[in-house]
Amino acid sequence: MSKMIIYQVLPRLFGNLNSSLKRSGDLKDNGVGKFSAFTPEALAKIKELGTTHIWYTGVIEHATKTDYSAYAIHRDHRAVVKGKAGSPYAIKDYYDVDPDLADNVPNRMQEYDDLLQRTHDAGMKVIIDFVPNHVARQYISDARLPFVEDLGQNDDSTKAFDKDNNFYYLPGQTLQLHFGAKQEAFEYSEFPAKVTGNNCFNASPTQNDWYETVKLNYGVDYVNGGIPYFKETPNTWKKMLDILLFWAGKGVDGFRCDMAEMVPVEFWNWAIPKVKQAHDVIFIAEIYNPSEYRNYIYSGHFDYLYDKVGLYDTLRSVMCKQLPASAITKCWQVLEGIESNMLHFLENHDEQRIASDFFAGIPDPGIPGMIVSALKTNSPVMLYSGQEIGERGMDEEGFSGLDGRTTIFDYWSMESMRNWINDWKFDGEKLTDSQKNLRQQYVNILQIAANEQAISEGVFYDLMYANTDNPYFNPNRQYAFIRKFQNQLLLIVANFDSAEQTIKIKTPADLFLTLSIPDNRAAKVTDLLTGETGIGTLTESWPYQVTVPGYSGKIIKFVFI
Repeated sequence: MSKMIIYQVLPRLFGNLNSSLKRSGDLKDNGVGKFSAFTPEALAKIKELGTTHIWYTGVIEHATKTDYSAYAIHRDHRAVVKGKAGSPYAIKDYYDVDPDLADNVPNRMQEYDDLLQRTHDAGMKVIIDFVPNHVARQYISDARLPFVEDLGQNDDSTKAFDKDNNFYYLPGQTLQLHFGAKQEAFEYSEFPAKVTGNNCFNASPTQNDWYETVKLNYGVDYVNGGIPYFKETPNTWKKMLDILLFWAGKGVDGFRCDMAEMVPVEFWNWAIPKVKQAHDVIFIAEIYNPSEYRNYIYSGHFDYLYDKVGLYDTLRSVMCKQLPASAITKCWQVLEGIESNMLHFLENHDEQRIASDFFAGIPDPGIPGMIVSALKTNSPVMLYSGQEIGERGMDEEGFSGLDGRTTIFDYWSMESMRNWINDWKFDGEKLTDSQKNLRQQYVNILQIAANEQAISEGVFYDLMYANTDNPYFNPNRQYAFIRKFQNQLLLIVANFDSAEQTIKIKTPADLFLTLSIPDNRAAKVTDLLTGETGIGTLTESWPYQVTVPGYSGKIIKFVFI
């Protein structure tokens, strides 16, 4: 059983090597990455990070300001597209892929199939987004088979709600967009107005609403108090199951389900077992309500849930010196029984970059953060493309603005990724020594996560309670824990301080009793981050001394003789 390590990447950004970028530039100005950029060599470089799964973000066709009508693809009104490239989460055809990503637009699905095969050939699995809660304002499937009924095709739009409507309507009301509606010769028109994707039951959504999307109807009458109509399977359920089966049938290995908790758990309870019965796939839920975690695991049949509200938020606060490192202990205490179902991460497309001025300002605190995130449990861990080389996310790309994030709305490229690709592809030697060192640290940590059974299968023991009053250990800036499997034990320390620290870690009697470890027994000792070896022992009688570099950690492996 290996640990799942996910590498999230936007193909739109990854292969784009254009450095002559214009703010709010279009496709011709700024260029765009392609499926073909993920060559066997590129995939091998990604796999170096211990990657088991690649989450290709923005694969399914979404609304865009680029005109592909020459290829029989419906053109989007510019007023209901965010940015020039458009949001990957405003899906406009569930049965097609983004034409931006194809070298030859008419051959785009075959190019995607080829990418899927190349990824599998490289020894990694593929995750794509499934966006179930909302679709683009002008959703229309050009690629569906003739016998597949389109979303909204047979809706009765005179009704605000009908269990077999695919959308919610505001009868008698016209959609009013008081911003950007005249971006073209004619205003965007929608009558009756559909309900906006973020549950905005108002015909005048604001710029802060998900105004470019419309909410899908899963049989819940929100107009009358959220009454569910599930006795007979709602029409939307059937259509979304067909979409999941379509992609799983193409060989996709998993779905990251966008805003999964905005869709009734009863749908997931019905659909996921049906997909899993036919295909070997995993389901990851983007979810932010801890009180619903167990519901979406046990009733919804999700394999993994975002651990954003717990570990991510805590680690971010520790990295920014807003919380003591000892606060990490609370994260596992509230997840008893489901911690292995949580997906850990320090960055993704929604969150600010570690090195941005809005987060830590430098990438270095990400190393102790990743030591905890990747090694604390046997659950999956995710890395966001560019994180491993300190991408700052401080470009003002256009619609996205200067916000510490890497845009998902604009045609753009990241200088850090361009330089990294130039380094290995063209011997460009453009990465700085600190960037190369940072990436190597990520490689080392994630390779340990991938290869050590104590991480993928072992048990966890928190050492913080035994070191709260330890004068030779600072619980504000260091976090220490144990992972154990059979006769192998890992002592792991994360140092969130910028300076090197020599610390002494108490190992209490309860540790030896709980984990059945012999007290003061000789062991072969290996520092997994430096390769140094020797003979050592752990004992209740004497603290174990280690010197930990600043913004780094120690991972000491004991194999009892």
